[in-house]
Amino acid sequence: MLSDGEIVPGCNVENASYGLTNCAERTAMFAAIARGRTDFAAMVIYVEVEQHIFPCGACRQVLFELAPDIPVFMTNKHKKTIETTPRKLLPNAFDSKNLPK
Repeated sequence: MLSDGEIVPGCNVENASYGLTNCAERTAMFAAIARGRTDFAAMVIYVEVEQHIFPCGACRQVLFELAPDIPVFMTNKHKKTIETTPRKLLPNAFDSKNLPK
């Protein structure tokens, strides 16, 4: 979700070469960026299963770099929700401060 309440949907984009698959979290963020938007307000990860699904490592890194403190809500099919942030999901994250100047 963007700062004005607009929802930018994402979905997994699967590929036979699993490393080339793109997760829904990154798809949504990249779609917003492609439209010139970087004012992220929240991320909701909804899954139609019993357990909660947390973002993969690649998604955690992208979320951290683009919006480290937004609320991230993981919601399962029973509408039970866990709230966290990219910063909590990826402590000691690699970011631009780690790059040489």
